Amino acid sequence: MNTIQPLGALDALFLHLETRQMPMHVGSMHQYEVPPRQRRGYLARVRKGLSQRLHLSPVFTRRLVPTPLQLTSPAWIDDPAVDIEYHVRGVRLPAPGTVEQFEDCIADLHSRLMDRTRPLWEIYVIEGLANGKTGVYCKVHHAAIDGKAGVVLARAMLDLVPKPPPIHQPERPESVARPASADLLKTALATQARLSARLLRLLPDLVKVGSSAATDAVGDRIKALVGSAKSRRRKDGLPFFAPRTPLNVSIEGARAIATTQVTLDELRNICATLGGTVNDAVLAICSGGLRSYLKAHRALPAETLIAAIPVSLRAEGDESQNTQATMYRASLATHVENARERFDAIRASSQTMKDTIAQTKGLVPMDFPSLGMPWVISGLSSLYGKARIADRISPVVNLVISNVPGPQVPLYMSGARMDTYHPLSIVTHGMALNITVESYNGTLYFGLVACKRAFPDLRTLAARMSDARDELLALTHEQPKRSARAATKKPRG
Repeated sequence: MNTIQPLGALDALFLHLETRQMPMHVGSMHQYEVPPRQRRGYLARVRKGLSQRLHLSPVFTRRLVPTPLQLTSPAWIDDPAVDIEYHVRGVRLPAPGTVEQFEDCIADLHSRLMDRTRPLWEIYVIEGLANGKTGVYCKVHHAAIDGKAGVVLARAMLDLVPKPPPIHQPERPESVARPASADLLKTALATQARLSARLLRLLPDLVKVGSSAATDAVGDRIKALVGSAKSRRRKDGLPFFAPRTPLNVSIEGARAIATTQVTLDELRNICATLGGTVNDAVLAICSGGLRSYLKAHRALPAETLIAAIPVSLRAEGDESQNTQATMYRASLATHVENARERFDAIRASSQTMKDTIAQTKGLVPMDFPSLGMPWVISGLSSLYGKARIADRISPVVNLVISNVPGPQVPLYMSGARMDTYHPLSIVTHGMALNITVESYNGTLYFGLVACKRAFPDLRTLAARMSDARDELLALTHEQPKRSARAATKKPRG
C-alpha cells in the first residue's frame, strides 16, 4: 500500500490561499555556461540526468491526494511514474535574446499555476540568450518546500564537479496503488487528534504571547484615535500598522521580475565599517532603493516602511522538505534621509527583532489541526481578492524581504556550470512586491518579484537598489573600520 504522509497545516495554507491572482510557488532563475559541444542536446541531457536522480528527493515523486469530502488538508503519496518531459521543458527566446527578454519570459512562467495532479515541480531550459549562456528556471510549490529545504533540493539536482560519478539507481516500482478513501480518512482523523493534543499542551504559553500582542494592538488603535504620532509606537519601536504605499494593493496574476546583485566581499566591507550583519546590509540596500523609488514617484510615506522577515525554525541538521518558518517585522527606516543614520536605525530594529525571536521561537507551532480548512481558507482567500479588501485596509507590513544562505562553491547541472542564482518568491494581496536574496559562490543575488500592474517599472527599483549599494560602499571609503578585529571577523548572516 502507498504510504500516506499528511500535509502539514502550514504547508497546506499555501494551497488553500492560492488563487489565479496569487500562485503559491517559489522559484529561481539561472544562467549556465554550457560547453559549446553540449549546447545542441542540453535539454535532453538535463532530462536524462534528472530522471536518474528522482530518488534523491521526495519532492520529485510525491503528489497530492485530497481527503474524502476535503475534510482536512490533502496528503502526500509517492508516485514514481514521473513524466520527465512534462516536468523538464524547453523554451527558446526570440532574437536578439536580451536579459530583459529572459526576465520577461520567466515572469510569464512564474505567473502560471501548477498542476496539482502531478508532483509540484517544473524546470525550463531556456535557449537563445545573446550572451551565449543557457537559461534555467526552476519552480516548486511552497507547499512542498521552504527556502532552506530548497538548498537541500538543489544538492539533489546539482553537482560539485562537471563530471560526477554515476549515481546508484535503486529499484522503483513503475506504479503504486492509490490509497483507499477509508485509509486516507483514517490517517487524516488520527493526525487531527494528535495535533489537537499537541496544541492543547502549547496553549498556555501561546495565550500569554497572544494576549500581549492583542493588548499592544488594541492600545495602538486607541492611541491612534486620541494620541500623538509619537505615542503610537509599540515596545519594539514599530507602529502596529505600516503606512499605505503603492506596494499595498490588491494584485492581478501577471508578474514582473527584476534582478541585481552584490558581492559578499562588498557586503563584508560595509559591515566591517558600519557594524551590523550581512542581513542588516541587505535590508539597507532594499531600504535605500525603496526610499529613492517611492520618492521619485511622490509616494514616500512620512513613516518608515516595515518589512516582514521570514525566519527559519528548522533545527540544525533537519533536512525534511517542508515549510518550517515564521515571520517577524523590522523597520526599513525609509523615513531617514542620511544613509549612515538609516543603516544604524535598521541595525537597531534588527536587533530588537532577534530578541523577540529568542523569546518566542520555541512557542511557534509548525503544525496544527486543519479540520475544515480546505473549505474555509480557500473561500476566504477568494473573497478577499474579489472584494479588493487590501485596497481599503491598513497593512501590517509593506513587503517581504527574505535572505537565504546558499552554497559558496561553483555548482554544475548536466556538465554545465551555474553562473547566476536569482531566487524568486510569492506576492500576495496587500504585498505586491517580494524581494528574496540568496548567496551563491561569493555573490548575493537579489530576485525582485512584483504584480506587473502595480510595478510596471520594476527594473527601475532594481537600479535604485544598485545605487543604494553604491551609496553604502561609498561610506566605507569615508570612514575608518570599527576596529582591526571587526574588519577581519566574518559578519553573521
